[in-house]
Parts: sequence; structure tokens; C-alpha cells
Amino acid sequence: MDVVLYMRYSSDRQNEQSIEGQRRECEKFCEANGYTIVGEYVDRALTATKDVEKRVEFQRMIKDSDKKLWQAVIVYKLDRFARNRFDSATYKARLKKNGVRLISATENITDNPEGIILESVLEGMAEFYSRELAQKITRGMHESALKCNSCGGHISLGYKIENKKLVIDERTAPIVRKAFAMYAAGQSVADICRVLNGAGYRTKTGAEFNKNSFTSMFRNKKYIGQYKFMDITVEGGVPAIIDEDTFNKVQERLNSHADAPARGKALVDYMLSGKLICGHCNEVMTGTASTSHTGRKYFYYTCAGRRGERNNGCTKSPMRKEWLEKTIVQDTLELLTPDMIEHIADIAIQAAEKEKAEKTAIPTIENEIADIEKTIARLLKLVENGAESLTLANRLNELEKDRRNAERRLAKEKAAVIKLDKPQVIFFLTEFTKGNVDDPEFQRRIIDLLVNSVVVWDDTDDPGTFKFTITYNLTPKKTKTITVKDLSKSKCVFHPDNSTICLKGRVLRSFCISCN
Repeated sequence: MDVVLYMRYSSDRQNEQSIEGQRRECEKFCEANGYTIVGEYVDRALTATKDVEKRVEFQRMIKDSDKKLWQAVIVYKLDRFARNRFDSATYKARLKKNGVRLISATENITDNPEGIILESVLEGMAEFYSRELAQKITRGMHESALKCNSCGGHISLGYKIENKKLVIDERTAPIVRKAFAMYAAGQSVADICRVLNGAGYRTKTGAEFNKNSFTSMFRNKKYIGQYKFMDITVEGGVPAIIDEDTFNKVQERLNSHADAPARGKALVDYMLSGKLICGHCNEVMTGTASTSHTGRKYFYYTCAGRRGERNNGCTKSPMRKEWLEKTIVQDTLELLTPDMIEHIADIAIQAAEKEKAEKTAIPTIENEIADIEKTIARLLKLVENGAESLTLANRLNELEKDRRNAERRLAKEKAAVIKLDKPQVIFFLTEFTKGNVDDPEFQRRIIDLLVNSVVVWDDTDDPGTFKFTITYNLTPKKTKTITVKDLSKSKCVFHPDNSTICLKGRVLRSFCISCN
């Protein structure tokens, strides 16, 4: 799996890991789990709690996830990503939409259960808020796009912005021309990387070129002068770097390769990553894949104690991903009764209030306003009792001004907080239970919302049978142990008369209902 690292250092927290320390731990984690690091994003001396928009590298990472060049973001700890639950839910939802996971290198199980439930509820509702915000932003940028002005986002290699317009950057445009010319002439992407890196050229982020560097570049019509923003397309809206003949040759070659049998790895979401523990050796179980002689891909969870440097001799057998996730979801879904939904809604509301109290300036500003009003009341009492002076009048004016300023700051802070009410959450969760257990997104929501961890053992006396101990997030029933047999690996034998004999002994004329 291709991943990127995100690291952040706050200068006001001297006990935080340095960027170098975070990188070292993340690299060690990736090596142990077989992840390939293809890039990194670093914000220095910035806090996670406020002004997330000012974290330039963070915002660039979120935008780059749209390109789907990597499948996960690795952080030293989850609080490196965001300490504000609302920001975390919003940005994690955007990463998920792009098929990207957020993984902590040092925390096997995610943070406190109250926060998990709040974040899961918020993630389910975040899409609505993001769509609403997107509509407002789009209305404001429409006129700018009609003028072919830059509307933000990633600036393609070979361009720079001057007076809100994209213009050719003569320092980097030759890199683009060289890459297109080499590919159009039939050279491989590996050859192009070797030549460009050997010449000292670098990507827009300052990294060396790799096979993923050209995935979007070679399809980018901006290089032949096409300006595009949302539904607005203007031919000749930007200066062209590549001539159309070269661009078309590149497209023909890309299309011929696209028609060939796929050799790349499928993007697979291992929903129980970080939550699934081997009961035999207490190591985490991570996602792996294998290919049969027919070319079909199979996906498993395998104990990390069986692989690589962490090999401890564990004999825990791999488990089929699809069967395992669906089994956990089906069992967990039974918890979502009306009483449980109300219980979860209460927790979400309480957690939201706690977040507001601990992670925003709202309580501080409210106390400040209360103190100002008490002082004003005391001074007015003096006036009512006959006290009169210019100093007293000036002081009252100052206090009134301070109160107005504080009220404006309070309104701004409150506007940034997503408001939750219990009926709203109950409605969402009730609708949520009507989801399809075969839908991967629904499965993930159930696992994120209710499952804290799953410990699994093999039944040595009955191969294919497993015992699970599931720990839930803040439910009256904290844990549950079940024993389940995996029939997904069962195979039928064929009877001489061409009927099918199921392992359970049933004879069918077409196929086995149990084993399919």
C-alpha cells in the first residue's frame, strides 16, 4: 500500500516529538507493515486546535488526496492530525471519500470511546455540511472561473500564478516538455524517472519523480491550454506547454496500456485495521492479499507476529477479509436497538458539549462577558446612588466597547462549532440502521461507531472455526464473545451424475446454496 506521512510540531509544547522523531516512528511502522512511503507533508510550529486553514501542508495533503495516488496517511499520533473533533471528522470524511485512510503509527486502538462515537456521528453528517459549504464557495468562485482566474488548489508543474492567472513557469516547464516527449517517443515511465532524477529535476513538492508522478500529468489537458473549473471549460484559457500532436500521441499510448489486463494492486479498505488483535500472541492483524493461479485476488487479515522482523512463530491462520468484516458488522448491528440509539445520542451530545468546553474559547469568552457585565452593574449602581464623574463615564464606555468586542468573538467561535441536538442524532442513527450490510461504506460506519477492538482465536479442534471477543464503544454490554465457523472457504465435490453434493450433504442440480 502506498502511503504518505503527515507530521506537525507545536513550538509551544516542548515535550512533543520532534519532526525527526515522528518521521522515525512512522517509517519504522511502515516498514513493519509493508507500506511504501511515497511522500510526506510537514507543518512546523503550528497547533492543531485552531486555524486549520493556516496549516499549509495539511491543506495541500487534503487536496492531493483527490488525485488518489496513495491510499493512507500515516501520523505519529492521531492528535497530529487534529485535536478538534469537528475538524477531524470533516477532514477524515473527505479522505475517506477519496479512498484514503488515516492511520496512527503508535496507537493500535483509536482514542477515547466518547470521542469515537461523537466523531462517527459527525462523519455521517459531515457530507451534508461540506456540500452546503461547497455550494457557497462555488457561487463565489463562478465569476472568477469565467475570467479563467486561478481558483486555488494544486498548481500543475510547469505553471505559476501571476495576477490571479496561470502563466508558464520557464524554470519547470522544460521538465513537462521532456516527460511528454520521452513518453510519446515510446520510452517507459521508469526511463523518464531515471533521466529526470539524474538531471536533478524534482516534483512540485521537491521530491524525486516516481511512477505515480505522471499518472495525472499525462492526462492533464491544461498542458494544451484547456482551462477547467467545475462545469466551466475554456479552450485556450491558459497558455499551452505541450502541442496537441504530442499530447494526442501520449493519450494513444496511455489508452493502449489501459486496455491491457490490470496488473496493479486493487485499492482495498481493511476496515478492522488497528482494531483486530491476535488472541494467540497479542499482535495486531493487518491486511494482506494473495493471487490464485487463475489471477483472482483474495484479501486476508494476517497476524503481524507471523511476518517480517516481528515474526514470533505465531500459528494464527489468516482470515478472509470480506467474511470477517461482514460477520462483525452483522453481530454488532444487533446492538442498535431504539434504547441503544438513544444512549448513543446522549453520549454524542455530552461529548460535543465537552469538546466545546475543552477545545474552544467559548467558555472563556462567556466568563469574560459575565465579568464585564458585573463590573458595569457595579458602576451603574454607583451612578444610581448619585456618583458622577468623567472618569466613571469613560470607564463605562470602555466596558461597553469591551463587551461588544467579546460578544463578536463569541459569535464567531459559536459559528465555527457544529451544533447537535438529540432528535437530530436519533433520526440519523435510526435511518442509519436501515443500511445494507453488504455495502462497504455502511460496514465501515458500523465498525467505526460501535467496535473498539476485536480479539480473535483459532479453534484448534475445529479448523475454520474462530472465537471472537468484541469490545464495544460505551454500550451497556461492554464485551461479547462469539464462536463462528467460516464457510466461505468450503468447497463442494461434484457427483458423477453432474449434480452437486454440498459438504452438508444436500444434493443440488446447479450449485450449493451454502457454499455457492
